[in-house]
Amino acid sequence: MRSTKKSALGIITTMLVLLGVVLSACGGSGSSSTPTATPVFNYPLAGIADLATFDPAMATDQLSSQAINMVFVGLVSLNADQKVIPELAQSWTTSKDGLTWTFKLKPGLKFSDGKPLTSTDVVYSLDRALSKDLNSPASPSYLNLIKDSDKRLGGTINTLIGDSLLAPDASTVAIKINKPASYFLASLTYSTAFVVEKSLIDQYGNKNFTDHLTTGGGSGPYKVQEYKHGKDIIFVPNPNYEGPKATVKVVSTFYKTAETAFQAYQNGQVDQAAVPSPDLAQVKNSKEYHIVPILSIFYYGLNYLSKPFDNIHIRQAFALALNKDQINKTAWRGINVPTNHIVPQGMPGYNENLKGVDGTTSTAGNATMAKQLFTQGLKEEGYANAAALPTLKFPYQSGGADLDKEITIATQEWKDVLGVTVKQVPTDFETLSTELPKNVGTANIQMFQTGWGDDYPDAQDFLTLQFAAGSPNNQTNYGQNHSSDAAAQVAVQKALTAADIEQDPTKRLQAYNTAEQQLINDVVWLPIYQKARSRVLKSYIHGRAFNAGDFNAPDDWALMTVSSH
Repeated sequence: MRSTKKSALGIITTMLVLLGVVLSACGGSGSSSTPTATPVFNYPLAGIADLATFDPAMATDQLSSQAINMVFVGLVSLNADQKVIPELAQSWTTSKDGLTWTFKLKPGLKFSDGKPLTSTDVVYSLDRALSKDLNSPASPSYLNLIKDSDKRLGGTINTLIGDSLLAPDASTVAIKINKPASYFLASLTYSTAFVVEKSLIDQYGNKNFTDHLTTGGGSGPYKVQEYKHGKDIIFVPNPNYEGPKATVKVVSTFYKTAETAFQAYQNGQVDQAAVPSPDLAQVKNSKEYHIVPILSIFYYGLNYLSKPFDNIHIRQAFALALNKDQINKTAWRGINVPTNHIVPQGMPGYNENLKGVDGTTSTAGNATMAKQLFTQGLKEEGYANAAALPTLKFPYQSGGADLDKEITIATQEWKDVLGVTVKQVPTDFETLSTELPKNVGTANIQMFQTGWGDDYPDAQDFLTLQFAAGSPNNQTNYGQNHSSDAAAQVAVQKALTAADIEQDPTKRLQAYNTAEQQLINDVVWLPIYQKARSRVLKSYIHGRAFNAGDFNAPDDWALMTVSSH
């Protein structure tokens, strides 16, 4: 999943609105006979002006997924320890050949509006997510194991219901897949497999139904009480949720930057916030401070279809010219974990023996080798010197002073070590998220900064899903270019797809480890750091746990309480 990284009048207005909510939640100054109001958790959505989407089938970014995961669920989900657990499904079995999965639903399932939820709704939702008309940017990645999904996505068949998606009775769902992949169950925890209410979509349409979630739509722990685009979303507990019931109302206000959200926290407007690194010193010894490494890698992409990055030695030079330790220390106050890895630490399949481009585990760079490789690459491509290179533009996710500083340090290190001038192009998250998928098969964006957070607990999510032939996430165009080492790249792609169906767990992870090492040598990504979330949480919020998956499991919302404040 792609990761995200003011006016005074706007802040004041938001503060007044939320102050009213907080006073209401705490009972205000009314008499003792006034009924106790539902407690409120003010939970900001920072770094965006609005959700990119509220449709489970369309989500590709973390902040949209946070809202979606509160309202919608699927057959299975992940708990706080990143283990797959039953959600709408009560149990499941697989056929001997591993190609058919049969799920038994829990009894009495309902949507938030009280209408029954049956197997028909499950297969409808999966089929809808794969329909050509919807044109989901996520389904080709997360639902591609479903048999004939490519035909449904391509429009050559009109439905998978009765083909690979079966509902033999109201409580049974059968799904046929195209290869015996052990990660299939985990892939169903991503939102593309979540169940949506057909009657709402029939009434309002595929694109507009999310503006009417106050009337139904999902079956998760929460339902939408109010959604004001560009302002806030108010979530209230769903009384028809099949799991433990939440008791706390959640108010999510949009903040364009982490800095403004943190200021709102200090002003008492929100109950949780990420901590900008300049503010760490004042909060890191507080009981309200929490830091948790998460399963998310932030990296730079060098497009193999764009010169000069079609040359492996120039890519390697750019990688080794960066001192990731210095970047983390200076830009991020040492909070994150500098890394050479694609698969993050804590994920099954993490390779503790992986080496960087120079054959060492160092993340401090190697200026001497970088210069040698750069000189070699320039000669191979016929460039007289660094000044002869094409103009290099570097778009990145703007919206935070820390990231601005990171990119400034990186571009200066490339200048100092290689003599290359790279122009910084700060770009808002929504725009960059829209443009990067268009990079597949094109030379549109030469280089870029972004991140990837885990979608499900399997190394396939960080490897095959990113770099396999035809992957919509392959935005550096690995294996689909005209560089001299393209054939070797294709061999790695084939090794990844073979690992996907390897039934021996040990052999499977070893195959992924071997492929990841070659991907690093090829600089398919230039990993910078594994993200660590640095947050503050008000002491009156209880039961709010932070985990490596960086999400709240559906049942865990019931653990949250708010004491008087």
